[in-house]
Amino acid sequence: FPFPYTPYRIQEQFMEALYGALEAGRVGIFESPTGTVRQRGGRGGVGGSSAPHPVGFPWQGKSLSLICGALSWLRDLEEKKQQEEARLLAGLSPAEPGHPGGAGTAGEPDWVTAFVQQKQERDKVDRLKEEQIRRKKREDRLEKIRHNVQLKYVAKRKRSEEDETKRLLQLSKEVLSQGDGLDVLEQLDHNEEELILAEYESDEEKKVVSGLEEDDDGLEEEHVTKIYYCSRTHSQLSQFVREVQKSPFGKDTRLVSLGSRQNLCVNEEVQRLGALQLINDRCMEMQKNKHEKKSDEENEGKKRRVSRAICPFYSYEQMQFLRDEVLVEVKDIEELVSLGRETKACPYYGSRYAIPAAQLVVLPYQMLLHEPTRTAAGIKLKDQVVIIDEAHNLIDTITCIHSAEVSGAQLCCAHSQLSQYMERYRKRLKAKNLMYIKQILFLLEQFVAMLGGNVNQNPGCQAVSQTGTVLKSINDFLFQSQIDNINLFKVQRYCEKSLISRKLFGFVERYGGPATAVKTNKENQKLDGLQNFLLTLQQGSDKQGDPPLEAESDQLRTASPLMQIEGFLSALTNANQDGRVILNRQGTVGQSSLKFLLLNPAVHFAKVVEECRAVIIAGGTMQPVADFREQLLSCAGVDPARVMEFSCGHVIPPENILPIILCSGPSNQQLEFTYQTRDLPQMMDETGRILCNLCNVIPGGVVCFFPSYEYEKQVYAHWEKTGLLTRLAAKKKIFQEPKKANQVEQVLVEYAKCIKRCSQAGGQMTGALLLSVVGGKMSEGINFSDDLGRCVIMVGMPYPNIKSPELQEKMAWLDKTMPRAAGQAPSRVLIENLCMKAVNQSIGKAIRHQKDFASILLLDHRYTRPAIFNKLPQWIRERTQVKPAFGSAFAELRKVRTSVLCTA
Repeated sequence: FPFPYTPYRIQEQFMEALYGALEAGRVGIFESPTGTVRQRGGRGGVGGSSAPHPVGFPWQGKSLSLICGALSWLRDLEEKKQQEEARLLAGLSPAEPGHPGGAGTAGEPDWVTAFVQQKQERDKVDRLKEEQIRRKKREDRLEKIRHNVQLKYVAKRKRSEEDETKRLLQLSKEVLSQGDGLDVLEQLDHNEEELILAEYESDEEKKVVSGLEEDDDGLEEEHVTKIYYCSRTHSQLSQFVREVQKSPFGKDTRLVSLGSRQNLCVNEEVQRLGALQLINDRCMEMQKNKHEKKSDEENEGKKRRVSRAICPFYSYEQMQFLRDEVLVEVKDIEELVSLGRETKACPYYGSRYAIPAAQLVVLPYQMLLHEPTRTAAGIKLKDQVVIIDEAHNLIDTITCIHSAEVSGAQLCCAHSQLSQYMERYRKRLKAKNLMYIKQILFLLEQFVAMLGGNVNQNPGCQAVSQTGTVLKSINDFLFQSQIDNINLFKVQRYCEKSLISRKLFGFVERYGGPATAVKTNKENQKLDGLQNFLLTLQQGSDKQGDPPLEAESDQLRTASPLMQIEGFLSALTNANQDGRVILNRQGTVGQSSLKFLLLNPAVHFAKVVEECRAVIIAGGTMQPVADFREQLLSCAGVDPARVMEFSCGHVIPPENILPIILCSGPSNQQLEFTYQTRDLPQMMDETGRILCNLCNVIPGGVVCFFPSYEYEKQVYAHWEKTGLLTRLAAKKKIFQEPKKANQVEQVLVEYAKCIKRCSQAGGQMTGALLLSVVGGKMSEGINFSDDLGRCVIMVGMPYPNIKSPELQEKMAWLDKTMPRAAGQAPSRVLIENLCMKAVNQSIGKAIRHQKDFASILLLDHRYTRPAIFNKLPQWIRERTQVKPAFGSAFAELRKVRTSVLCTA
């Protein structure tokens, strides 16, 4: 395997296993701890260099292994295909007579069978020749662009000329239109025409090529096998693309990066909308305007329609140029956006044009795992390869993508807005539009009624008589809300095609819309949107104890609530057994909500594994893998024989890591942090004494994970009261994980600065202590390498809240649908797996490269139970020591610290 340097043996094994899985068409679960790669100098930082960022990314061993293993397989596959094509083309031609075979099949004479075979062979050869011509045409064009910089300047000059022509043409139109005011009489005020829904012709959805409105130039070739690589975040995808650029395949791979309009749009007017749904709708509307423009211009004899905005970046010619530039050289999202601005071409659609000829497509989870989004992007998975990286939360991700929640305030708000929209434009709307709008209004009324409210009253003033949480099956919810006679599939399709949520947002935007306005009488209905809104607020302010609406209003202003409601309607079209509707009734109707919970994520993953040639699920910490096998793959109908697992160890020497399960503290208090015992003062005191002892001997940074924000806050307050916090602060400066995401970076910077300052200055203060939360901001995507994490402590076992109605429903569903494993109920296995996944994600942050060293302390004797212990990552499990008493554990910590520091 080509590799940028000499790989470790475990990396070679990883690539060999990956190559074999792709070749055999398997579904592989691959685990490779982050940092299993040779460090190139420095301590952390991007590329192993010394970076100012306190929490760096080391050279990505897993990413490089994925790249080099998968692209080696793809290279070999293409070579085999080309050899096979050459053999077929050399041995046969369309005019060459065939040679009759043996006896005919299905009772047909030999000559008939031979004729059919010859025709199939001739057709195949003809198709191969056509593909060769297309491929040669594409390769010649890309090669010309690659080596002839002059072409770029020609294209740039042509764009400048076109811009100037457009500018002059616009000036001419403005001059001609001056003094002509006849058109104004025919239109509504302030170009309001664009808010009117177009006539809705049919319930049948037309098949439209996703985003490619113009004729393609035949770039798609049947032989192009692709690898679709997806990860969770934009930064992870960018990091992966940079690794491809540095790899031996960086020059020869046709890679395209896909993203959302929010990340790729270069139209500043659209970007200013902020909310993703608004950006999507505005983009679609501008495309529609472009195609309607021609038909409008043809109707000269009729009344002229209002000019509508079209996107200047949606130019087919320029997007073709951008597509070729993408295929010539590997580019990440940022480089793609810069290229789009330079070429005045849309990167969102231009990158999609590049998909057919691409070899490696890099995209976010949502775009691959959500079928409507996948289809809209033009992604075809048939016989392709999918690699899902950072997949430890894959099941949760699929569940979240296909779940939806709407509040009572949003339902009432949408009803108020849509009612006023219908009243204003009733005479301009076609019958079918009115029919669907009335259906949507009825759905909203019934949803609010299910929460115990009335859409015609202020949701913030309506008290809910019966509070609590109720779960219903989809069918029960539809029957009880009396909407089972409405075809939700047709309503969903209408919302998508008519862009009604976008029209409604424009209407609300124009009139300072009623974010919380609800019509209470006929007189109010006559008022404009803004007046109605102000009057409602004034009426509400006269009542004592009304809840504040500011935060709610801010949330709703970011997008029309109808957009979120559309997601809920879509979720209700799932099969009855695959989900539940949660009615969460709180103090008022506005605070109450309806939520769809997906119970069976496999139903949305089944098509991926069904269509793909091979699927690789990879991550740094995949243990325990039982969830993937049972909840995802088995339920998706994957043959167990097709599934394979690979887990490699870590490259660090055994003496560089010391995992300890500590069963009791310095005062011999048994460590068992259950819900019943963890709040006891003696348990919190014992935890403080353990930290005080550790901070006395461990240099640099110590990271301590608590099960929840509430418990961390409670322990902190107790230590403050008893004086333990003062003792801790004498050795380590104490930092707490913030709840707000925008404050995390600042805390990490200060934490890193403090550690560096203490290591240089010496003295009594030896570093810093960071109090973090499992599943919080610090346990995902952040690495505590070197001095940032010399010891990671896990306080208790972070079991999920089993009183949660959602979790209880999931547990009941598993017990009903899954077989018992090793005598344990599936629900019990789920709880343990959720707990240990959270633990593994947190403790794996300490070791990030070969020369790193750290201690890991698990404070709870329950970690020694086999069912729990065996769920630790293998590279940690095989080095873990169980210490019944604190004294022996403390001695080991001092010993390993001395030996490692001497070696260093």
